[in-house]
Amino acid sequence: MDDRIVEGELQEDEEELELSLRPLYLSQYIGQDIVKENLSIFIEAAQMRNEPLDHVLLYGPPGLGKTTLAAIIANEMGVQFRSTSGPAIERAGDLAAILSSLEPGDVLFIDEIHRLPHSVEEVLYPAMEDFFLDIVIGTGPSARSVTIDLPPFTLVGATTRAGLLTAPLRDRFGVHTRLDFYEIKDLRNIIQRTAEIFNTKISDDAALEVARRSRGTPRIANRLLKRIRDISQVKGEKEISLETSNVALTMLQVDNEGLDHIDHKILKTIIEGFNGGPVGLDTIAASIGEESQTIEDVYEPFLLQAGFIQRTPRGRMVTQKTYEHFGIKEDE
Repeated sequence: MDDRIVEGELQEDEEELELSLRPLYLSQYIGQDIVKENLSIFIEAAQMRNEPLDHVLLYGPPGLGKTTLAAIIANEMGVQFRSTSGPAIERAGDLAAILSSLEPGDVLFIDEIHRLPHSVEEVLYPAMEDFFLDIVIGTGPSARSVTIDLPPFTLVGATTRAGLLTAPLRDRFGVHTRLDFYEIKDLRNIIQRTAEIFNTKISDDAALEVARRSRGTPRIANRLLKRIRDISQVKGEKEISLETSNVALTMLQVDNEGLDHIDHKILKTIIEGFNGGPVGLDTIAASIGEESQTIEDVYEPFLLQAGFIQRTPRGRMVTQKTYEHFGIKEDE
């Protein structure tokens, strides 16, 4: 897959940077105002009752702050934060080891929770509802069931594909929270905050331009800023300018709508190869050499939100906005 500066997924070599930029409390968290307001009420109510927060499901496109919010919930509740992911829990025993090590009130964060194996998911149900594990040890006639009591805890699950969660699992979350793409003003504030952490100055108009091209995603905004900072530093600037930002974004193949070369491939494939659609997702994926799940989870949400494509029962179609963006007449 092509390296993608506006990729929503976090690469391993960026984990340390990501951690350094994350706010620790809701008061430091920029954007998602309705989400913050609701969570603050739920957290305060749980603390007043001296109970763990109800289980929380966070869903939305990648890069919007689901992991950050999970850690903030733990900080606000004054408990430990444990983190894992659905693919990492392969067997019921793996889950039992994690859950049995929790202290009362701890927050357990499971990223990509939709990828939990079915056998593990079934073991998780009683753990979420009644705080116990029912594990079968051994096989055949010698198999026996062992019940393990668990301390009350809060499970925070995160997913980019809420529709893939089974109904029994989804229904066991008391708090369902969707994270939406950020407004430009909030992204500008995030960029300015990140620049301060980097000990870098950025002009207001440069911060606004980077925010405008960040696809509504803080992770992408921070990633773009990091690369723009490099170019500005090499040019000897004391403050990142709008001119340098525009030059850098052009070098990074991010156009004035925040679309990069992969987005261009997707849209132009639909226009040039399939007369604007409709065309199936798998066909698009095969045409550009990408996985259909990657297109659906990472690229498509913004293209839909920004009005460049639309879904129909017969497949994906580009919109009039796409033709205008590329300067192509729709009847060509």
